Amino acid sequence: MMDIEIIGTESLGVRGLCTKVTVADRTIVIDPGVALGYRRNGRLPHPCQVYAGVRVRRRIIASVEKATDIVISHYHGDHVPLVNANPFQLDVRMVTDACKNSRFWCKAPDDPVAAISLRYNELSQALGRTLPIVEGTGEGVMTFSGPQPHGEWGNHLGTVMMTRIADGGDVFVHASDIQLLDDGVVSEILAWEPGTVFVSGPPLYLQRIAADQVEKARHNALTLARHVQTVIIDHHLLRSEAGCRWLDDLASETKHRILCAADFMGRDRLLLESRREQLYREMPVPEGWHEAYARGEIDIDACVFENMNGCDD
Repeated sequence: MMDIEIIGTESLGVRGLCTKVTVADRTIVIDPGVALGYRRNGRLPHPCQVYAGVRVRRRIIASVEKATDIVISHYHGDHVPLVNANPFQLDVRMVTDACKNSRFWCKAPDDPVAAISLRYNELSQALGRTLPIVEGTGEGVMTFSGPQPHGEWGNHLGTVMMTRIADGGDVFVHASDIQLLDDGVVSEILAWEPGTVFVSGPPLYLQRIAADQVEKARHNALTLARHVQTVIIDHHLLRSEAGCRWLDDLASETKHRILCAADFMGRDRLLLESRREQLYREMPVPEGWHEAYARGEIDIDACVFENMNGCDD
């Protein structure tokens, strides 16, 4: 029987789409990365976010230690371990030994000379092996898509790779950062006949997103819900309260076949990034805290903030 565990995403307090899928004798970890949004409205992550990020990072490392397979959908810093990680991301050195016996399945770099695409080479070098590029192929229980748009075709964000995992009649699709903005991608997902889909929703927190894009995402989400039993929408969508309302409207319209990752996991929603300004108001951050944390001078487990239970999951 397939077991799906969503480890880290926005409704769980961090940026990312890290997921562990267990089928038969395979433990597959997709996108073992984490981030917190380095600056938002000029503010670094609140210590509550840092605390949540550390906890998710530990869960990722523990999952990687058990992984038979690791899938990388693309090379943005919230989806992959990094050689030059900031203090709130996952440093590749934290998982180098843990994943030495795992098989990797990776998307190709979009542009061999682009800064983000260079992370493929950096990761290969750090792990001491050439990582296989598998777009458009499959092996055993896994099938991988060709390159799909990170949002819409032609933007500067590049492409992503989707993953299908099948175990008997159970089919799970990790649709990564497609943001529900392209009809063709949704058609490809439906052709895979999934029972559960996990996908990034539209980035309503960005001013550049247009009303027609939001409507297209809504249409595509409803299309998925008409054909898929469980549609989990999270990531970019839940970086704002507006995104949370958008999700809940869809959930009520689809008899709750659409939900976020925290709902799916049976946990309280931990929408920390959307609450960053509120967190700073309610729990002021001491001057120099982030610099001290970056230097390793703060034991995050020992930090006690008033109302800290509001940051816990």
